Amino acid sequence: MRIISCLSLSGGMGKTTCSFFLGMNLSKMGYKVLLIDSDPQSNLSFYSSVAVEPDEPTLLEVLKKEVEIEDGIYETKYPNLWIIPSDDALNQAQEYLSNSGMGAVVLRKRLSRVSDLFDFCIVDSPPQRSQISLTVSGAADVLVIPAEVSSKGINSVCRTLDLVEEQIEIEAFRGEILGILPFRDRWVGRSQTKKSRESIETIKVLLEEESRLVLQGIKVLPSIIESEQFKKAMDLGMTLAELGHEDLEYPFRYISEQLSPQILAKASV
Repeated sequence: MRIISCLSLSGGMGKTTCSFFLGMNLSKMGYKVLLIDSDPQSNLSFYSSVAVEPDEPTLLEVLKKEVEIEDGIYETKYPNLWIIPSDDALNQAQEYLSNSGMGAVVLRKRLSRVSDLFDFCIVDSPPQRSQISLTVSGAADVLVIPAEVSSKGINSVCRTLDLVEEQIEIEAFRGEILGILPFRDRWVGRSQTKKSRESIETIKVLLEEESRLVLQGIKVLPSIIESEQFKKAMDLGMTLAELGHEDLEYPFRYISEQLSPQILAKASV
């Protein structure tokens, strides 16, 4: 199982959008996909149409090992797609992770038990630096860093890369950064707006800072175009293709194609 974390240390960067549609795309390709909602706001759980009762286990109980991980996994209404949901009680995990002395690897250790049951695990991260975001990054084989095409998004990229660099230095993160995923790339007709173009160029320049080891090999991924169709599809529990907007799925198809050979290569070993 390959663990992909959508990590960004600001809100509104597109983490849930990335997690939802990447999971949907991989599941439609026939892969068994486990989603993890590690944001106490639980938006990914909501859009996956999974509602748990107060006495049912969520990610909190899985992290604290109060239940076996299998008991925290729920089927969604979509084929090949499961989820470990969250709710606002997840914030209680912060103290546990901090006191554990191994918070950065807790999620990875919990997931090892089900690594043979799924092809991919997609983790939606919280929008701030926390013990939860540390364990999410520490679990990842692959990081995707969504970023709004704005000054706020650029700042989020810098802060997120700083965190990853710190994780690398203490050997808590040993995966790869697949790339920066621009979010809300605005176009008017066939023309990209100046603001979007300049923001993406700034990110590219940032990634060319060769003195930082963490930046080596990172690329800017195809953009998520600004469109109300993403929210509409998530609200309706439909794919963009089912809404007649297959072209908007391109960023997720591209990422899926980058990940798929890794799974196929592993299976052939």
